Amino acid sequence: MEPILAEFIGTALLILLGCGTNANVVLTGTKAHASGWTVITLGWGLAVFLGVYAATALGGSGHLNPAVTLGLAAFGLMDAALVPGYLAGQITGALTGALLAWAAFRPHFAITSDPEMKLAVFATSPAVRHFPSNFVTEMIGTFVLMFGALTASAPTESLGALDALPVALLVMGIGAGLGGPTGYAINPARDLGPRIVHALLPIPGKRDSDWSYSWVPVAASIVGSLLAVGLFVAIGANG
Repeated sequence: MEPILAEFIGTALLILLGCGTNANVVLTGTKAHASGWTVITLGWGLAVFLGVYAATALGGSGHLNPAVTLGLAAFGLMDAALVPGYLAGQITGALTGALLAWAAFRPHFAITSDPEMKLAVFATSPAVRHFPSNFVTEMIGTFVLMFGALTASAPTESLGALDALPVALLVMGIGAGLGGPTGYAINPARDLGPRIVHALLPIPGKRDSDWSYSWVPVAASIVGSLLAVGLFVAIGANG
């Protein structure tokens, strides 16, 4: 299978289960309603596991994250010619996964009265709204993700050598240790794709999609990844 298609499928599965976890916890009337942050961190970790596992099994890189792709390409650790296709697969996969999550929980959106919870299914938002601090939090989280992934495997175009599980555990750790201030997007596609879907869908009683904050998880994730790969290369850890 073409790596770009594998990237699309892996990202779609990641977002479907991740946004599905959010929906299970925050929407009214689900059997997991109000089950808390532990369920969210576990659900997103397992979503990452499935997405990376599926993408690499199908011949893809298992990046599922534009920040990962751009960080590797910026320092020559992957073929830059592949970047546009990878990014397209990741963004369209995120759009698809978010749309499927909405379809699975559609009746619960209708009976949920809080518009903030409807947005929370799709997009991250800060607990304390202070963009410089929010940026730093997302940057640190993505730095940990990228540096941790690189130190766990040889740096190649594919992170599939991680066999999915270490990356999933790493994401769970980031959620538990750093996720509270911003909701730990740590992935531009994870936040931007579902946010676009929220804006476009006919969800009753929804609020605006908070575009004023949307740049933070995108830009901070990319910066965090670039810093992590740059440090990794500078200390000679890539051989």
